[in-house]
Amino acid sequence: MIYRYLFLACMIYTGIPCLFAQDQQLKFRDPDLTLSERLEDLLDHLTVDEKISLLGNTSPGVERLGIEPYNWWNEALHGVARNGEATIFPQAIGMAATFNENLMKEVATVISTEARAKYNLARANDQHLMYQGLTFWSPNINIFRDPRWGRGQETYGEDPFLTAAMGTAFVKGMQGDGKILKTSTAPKHYAVHSGPEAERHGFNAIVDEKDLRETYLYAFRKLIGAGAESIMCAYNRVNGEPCCTSNTLLQDILLKEWQFDGHIVTDCGALSDIWHNHKTAATAEEVAAQAIKRGISIDCSTLLQHHTKPALEQGLLTEADIDKALLPALRAQFRLGMFDPSTPYDDYSLDSIANQDHIALSRKMAQESIVLLKNDHNILPLDQSKYKAYMLLGPNAASLDALIGNYHGVSSQTVTFVDGFTQAVGAGARIEYDMGCDYADTTRFGGIWAAGNAELSIAFLGLTPVYEGENGDAFLAENGADRLNLGIPKSHIAYLKALRAGTKNPIIVVLTGGSSADIEAISPYSDAILMAWYPGQQGGHAVADVLFGKVSPSGRLPVTFYKSLQDLPDYRDYSMADRTYRYFEGEVQFPFGFGLTYTTFQYEWVPPFTVKNDTLQFAVRVTNTGKVDAQEVIQTYIQYPDLPGMPNKELKAFQKVELSAGGDGEVVHFALPIQELEKWDDKQQKWKRYPGKYTVVIGSHSVDEKLRTSFEIHPGTTR
Repeated sequence: MIYRYLFLACMIYTGIPCLFAQDQQLKFRDPDLTLSERLEDLLDHLTVDEKISLLGNTSPGVERLGIEPYNWWNEALHGVARNGEATIFPQAIGMAATFNENLMKEVATVISTEARAKYNLARANDQHLMYQGLTFWSPNINIFRDPRWGRGQETYGEDPFLTAAMGTAFVKGMQGDGKILKTSTAPKHYAVHSGPEAERHGFNAIVDEKDLRETYLYAFRKLIGAGAESIMCAYNRVNGEPCCTSNTLLQDILLKEWQFDGHIVTDCGALSDIWHNHKTAATAEEVAAQAIKRGISIDCSTLLQHHTKPALEQGLLTEADIDKALLPALRAQFRLGMFDPSTPYDDYSLDSIANQDHIALSRKMAQESIVLLKNDHNILPLDQSKYKAYMLLGPNAASLDALIGNYHGVSSQTVTFVDGFTQAVGAGARIEYDMGCDYADTTRFGGIWAAGNAELSIAFLGLTPVYEGENGDAFLAENGADRLNLGIPKSHIAYLKALRAGTKNPIIVVLTGGSSADIEAISPYSDAILMAWYPGQQGGHAVADVLFGKVSPSGRLPVTFYKSLQDLPDYRDYSMADRTYRYFEGEVQFPFGFGLTYTTFQYEWVPPFTVKNDTLQFAVRVTNTGKVDAQEVIQTYIQYPDLPGMPNKELKAFQKVELSAGGDGEVVHFALPIQELEKWDDKQQKWKRYPGKYTVVIGSHSVDEKLRTSFEIHPGTTR
């Protein structure tokens, strides 16, 4: 807008049209031309210095061409983040626990709507600040291979298939299905990136090709196939190559093999790491040249903006190299409609941000994310006619941090656990609240005497994002933002023991956190346990909805709850051997996919079971045999032929269905491409369909076997 005013002023005082505002004379402004024609025209108009200036996340714009400044850095992990009022959905790990792709897409659609509205409001005020753009550096689809990783809360869990399914839904909801992208997404961090957090700027992840392809790259490949516009490269090295200048990851796999045509953005400061920490280049100019030649379009720092020109002058690269690197970033801006006179999203405004429909969706997502881990004697759902006096306890009961996780927005309408419970029971019930304990003191407690006078106590315990998260953010974490053990704070366990000793009445524990927890340490002192993750701004309502049976819990664990970290390999070991449900051989507390409900389900095959058009096709009837309406997650696992390197089993299909109590059930159809069963052949360096016996196992979690059947893949079978 400011450029049009400058154009008019220039005309008034000089009588000469200013070049920077000749929008109507510049072909790249014409939406009727092809994208290639517009890109070619824009590149022709840009000088070398202008091109270089556009390679950083803080772009100054090009005033003479009417190109506004733009900051590429924005976040939308579970809602528009760090940019004022926005709907806060549950943390990513909680959304993964819903096992609900359709709901995830609906949430992402809302996030992108709010993003467009906030972008419009910022531009109307001539603001072009960080977190006000349309290019979102989400989702985090790294595999949560080890529960010590503090940033695991940002992911969709330990399973490549679930991660790909939820990530694909997120991408489609964020980017929309129109000609003009609603927003752009950048799956991160490419690749093999999941701790140690404190060492990420110099860490070298060693991984064989089989684990790389089958585990660490699986979801990236799927999201690229789903149309993700961008991708973010990671801080670390993989097998000696820094991710952001990796010939293997960027050139060989991403650009050549996968034919990715979006733009590549670096993690923030990753190029400086190559020079200072990885030490695989001698100068910043060498790093700039390597990054540009490998395909980096946007540097989240200023290294390319400061050192590309000297690299050009030193003969380390050419202007053609710069054009090739910049082109995908410019293409992204065109696809977002930034050079068009108008877009279908220009009318989005204040009424599109944090409205009641969006808040209701946050509540629904939180309801479906909650996992019921223990329910002795079916104490839940709570009977309000039975209990009239409640004690709410714990440092997380009224905590904002326990709701919002990391990479969050802000909201004026958050509902703490105390708020949600109080509203649910109404003014006629007797409720007390006491913080009870802190995160360190194991001897001094409060609220125990009051709990003895209540009929039921609910303790809100666990972690918050200052105890687990990203390096630099989780400032109270004991291990550089990572975890040293699976336990919740020792003070919380001591408090729960004291609470149990102080009352004979039931105790319900609601845990917050972004990873697996030591449930065995608290189970003897509680009658029921809910895993609430970081449930977003409506977490208080959602937990109350589950406690009182307004909804039956339907969350399922997207990670394995191990018994001890001593059962796992070294944290720095990136081999998948003995990690996650796919390869772990020991006993666990709770298996991947686990979650209790308030009802029971019956499964039965619906014939036929066939392989047609290279697709495994089958159906299952699932019936709610209990007394309450509920959702069930039907999980399909594959067991492979008994060959070296095969996983124990793998999730390869799932569906979440709503089932009425006492109804006839629902027939759930599955179509599984046989291609999904291919495994990487290290010798031939390609995907291979191994012959042999395959078993389909269907149940409610990864150890449950309600139905099973087998089929053969014969030698010589090809795609």
